[in-house]
Amino acid sequence: MLNEFKAFIAKGNVLDLAVGIIIGAAFTAIVTSLVDDLIQPLIGLIVGGVDFSGLSFGLGDAQFMYGKFITAIIKFLIIAWVVFLLVKAVTRLMPKKEEAPAAPAGPSETDLLKDILAELKKK
Repeated sequence: MLNEFKAFIAKGNVLDLAVGIIIGAAFTAIVTSLVDDLIQPLIGLIVGGVDFSGLSFGLGDAQFMYGKFITAIIKFLIIAWVVFLLVKAVTRLMPKKEEAPAAPAGPSETDLLKDILAELKKK
């Protein structure tokens, strides 16, 4: 069982996934800081000093923090955009796979049928 676990962990896909998760967590911290410390103040400046994170409304004892939801949407859009740009850049940098040469075309169906007919006529 231990050998099976070692084989599972040693697979490239598992290690790639682990690296991706770790880098993703670090990247999330960077994007959170970007949104909270740079973009939100800039948007607030443009729309007249509104801080989205403080926007809320109450209904009875419940407090709905829709400003935090707006902030989460902005973070998601930034992450999605950056991931799109990264994938596009990596795709451009990756060596293009050469297409395998096309297999030589064999005889067409018509040619085969003609050959069969010729063989049958010989008999």
